[in-house]
Amino acid sequence: MTIRTDSGLVAVTGASGRLGSKLALRLAAEGARQRLVVRDATRAPRLLDGEPLPESEVAVAAGYTDTPNMVRAFQGVSSVFLVSAREAPNRVEEHRAAVDAAVAAGVERIVYVSFLGAGPEATFTFARDHWHTEEYIEGTGLRHTFLRDNLYHQGLVHMVGDDGVIRGPGGDGRLSSVSHDDIADVATAILLDERPAQHDGKAYDLTGPEALTLTEVAALLSQVTGRSITYHPETVEEAYASRAVYAAPPFAVDGWVSSYTAIAAGDLAVVSDVVERFAGRPAQSLASWLDDYPEEWDHLLPA
Repeated sequence: MTIRTDSGLVAVTGASGRLGSKLALRLAAEGARQRLVVRDATRAPRLLDGEPLPESEVAVAAGYTDTPNMVRAFQGVSSVFLVSAREAPNRVEEHRAAVDAAVAAGVERIVYVSFLGAGPEATFTFARDHWHTEEYIEGTGLRHTFLRDNLYHQGLVHMVGDDGVIRGPGGDGRLSSVSHDDIADVATAILLDERPAQHDGKAYDLTGPEALTLTEVAALLSQVTGRSITYHPETVEEAYASRAVYAAPPFAVDGWVSSYTAIAAGDLAVVSDVVERFAGRPAQSLASWLDDYPEEWDHLLPA
């Protein structure tokens, strides 16, 4: 795939976050023009020496529902990279507000960060939010591409409890977790492709190179940390009971528990070649990611 840098101004939402900042750095390396949409201008990504990214400008909006500032952020933009909002009861409404702002500003296309298996009856409840967002984007008539990511490698690390146990109703199911770097590389290739129309209306499954059980995930974490980390398969009832201590809202607990039941159902076991096709290299395995990012799991090290 040939990258071009004259594809117009790209707006990167969530540019201060993990995925958005990685994409911004890649777009800058390719010489692309971009507008970094953030809540706080001081948190916009910069070069290692602290200088602003070349060919970039910063736009501030309090959130996706800050319509006046979102419309201003999207003015003159050809493509929007829309990072999904944090899980919340009104998440779909936030996404719709951002999409409406893009339409009002005259944006040509949206590349939206969705989730693997997005559908109205997906096992993973948050994947249903993504489906509703996809449907809304399609209804606008805007050119669009959906990046349906699996769970992140980084997210698996945070499944480990303080006692070194991963608990959940995942059974013996498998999941092909993916790295933020791989998603950013694919997004860069799509946003700057010299033949962008080939991605219109497409939904791409972004996964790692292999599907692991949670027992295998625990074994990898044990290996790198030198600590005994195990997986305890709960029943659904046990999962809800063990999470009651957090006093989290029902929608959040449903999401936590259903991420495991989606694994058990085989919904997250898909292994695609999308990363290799677009990035020109194999997708990053969990083991490789753990080697590259020790700061992400150093909290698991023995005291």
